[in-house]
Amino acid sequence: MSTTDPRGADVPDTSALRTAQPSTGDPTHWVLTLSCPDGPGIVHAVAGALARLGGNITESQQFGDPLSGLFFMRVQVEAAAERTELERAVEEVAARFGMTWQLDVVGRRVRTLLMVSKAPHCLVDLLYRERSQGMPIEVVGVVGNHRDLEDIASFYGKPFHHVPVTRDTKPAAEARLRELVTELDVELVVLARYMQILSDELCREMPGRIINIHHSFLPSFKGARPYAQAHDRGVKLIGATSHYVTGDLDEGPIIEQDVERVDHTRRVEDLVAIGEDVERQTLARAVRWHAEHRVLLDGHRTVVFR
Repeated sequence: MSTTDPRGADVPDTSALRTAQPSTGDPTHWVLTLSCPDGPGIVHAVAGALARLGGNITESQQFGDPLSGLFFMRVQVEAAAERTELERAVEEVAARFGMTWQLDVVGRRVRTLLMVSKAPHCLVDLLYRERSQGMPIEVVGVVGNHRDLEDIASFYGKPFHHVPVTRDTKPAAEARLRELVTELDVELVVLARYMQILSDELCREMPGRIINIHHSFLPSFKGARPYAQAHDRGVKLIGATSHYVTGDLDEGPIIEQDVERVDHTRRVEDLVAIGEDVERQTLARAVRWHAEHRVLLDGHRTVVFR
């Protein structure tokens, strides 16, 4: 299957995903995402290929980026055709237009590894949403560089892997992370307030597969106690940013951001609580949209089909 990015970048082959082949004759709800150089006839060609297999399009969104010259599309389609038939039909269109594409079953839960340090709010929120609110992820494990949140993972029935990190042990810690990604067949890694910096090498190995969350004060108020620094400066907005992780610290393609207005009556503790609430909601939206294949990479930016 072609996974050549039209801009020449290496793209991981994610088209052959971990999903059982639906039974022949049973309509299945599929989601197809694609990008390619923009031009006429793309939508017509994609819709035609799906129609010839008896597909009924239930949702379709597209965007042409005048800056990058790329076209992006997300289509949900119900079809009784087998996966191999759909892949063959899409591949024929992809070859004509130089497409990078991905096909999956709507609602399939993405195998996800959560990484944490000591703050529990994002971990608890994601595990709750997975269990009770239909978040389309399957959390296959929790990695912590401290043991503080092991009891939360245990409460939700998730294996906890203690991987301590120091300056001297960081290479070994990342090697263990790679082992877990392979052993657990991980598709997505979420840094749920994981307070360690991943190496450039690891980031390059998993492009578009690691999501991070942090407060939106950056580049202001770096380092320890950012909310205390913000309070001292009298900030009026508390925010959070969720993005894909790259080798450039906290500068990866942004998926989602949100803010909450505050005023002079708020204490530092209030700002921390508000910030944690914004962080967990922002991260949850980013993870959900990724798992629903609504986020497409556009260079150092993203296209998000909500």
